[in-house]
Amino acid sequence: MCRHLAWFGQPRTVASLVLEPAHGLLTQSYAPRRQAHGTVNADGWGVGFHPDEPGEPARWRSEKPLWGDVSFAAMAPHLRSGRVVAAVRSASVGMPADATASAPFLHDGWLVSHNGRVDRDAIGPSIEAESACDAALLAARVVRAGVDDVGRTLAKVAAADPDARMNLLLLSRDRLLATTWGDTLSWQQRDDGVLVASEPDDTPGWTSVPDRHLLAVTADGVTTTPLETS
Repeated sequence: MCRHLAWFGQPRTVASLVLEPAHGLLTQSYAPRRQAHGTVNADGWGVGFHPDEPGEPARWRSEKPLWGDVSFAAMAPHLRSGRVVAAVRSASVGMPADATASAPFLHDGWLVSHNGRVDRDAIGPSIEAESACDAALLAARVVRAGVDDVGRTLAKVAAADPDARMNLLLLSRDRLLATTWGDTLSWQQRDDGVLVASEPDDTPGWTSVPDRHLLAVTADGVTTTPLETS
């Protein structure tokens, strides 16, 4: 149910992060290796980034398969940022199929992507969600409750839906936060930054994040800690 990545580091082109790597996000849209739920991610894609100069985050989202969007392929080499989130979508049955259901979602300056599924009734009412899909509702609830309490928020949702899978990426200008809750996640330290992804590309040096952990990336480095759920 979806693959996603985030970049926190020096400015790079979106193409170098999303389209160019061997077994990067483009390949994962049609041939994922570690995806346990679903076989392809053809129900849309999205990219969001914080511009290097002051300003609001920018997003480009679509309901098309990533591999078939020639406009994005033409523009991605010209888009650069040091704070990027990208995702390809495998929609759950019954979820909306339009571009507004594709991550990343935007709340209070945070770009949010969700890899997984959750019963919408378990999330509870969420104001200002961008879509009626489970991912958008969960993003709205997590940011509204406070990203520093993300573990406790996910635990409350999981209590109502024990089968929920809630891997999240949350990106601001100053922090990248990532959760593991029922799906895979890895990270890689590079000379110019940190790359976090649902599954590694074909370059060496990736580290897997244990389930129900929080990965935090700041200018001071990377930490991995168990999620605080109480």
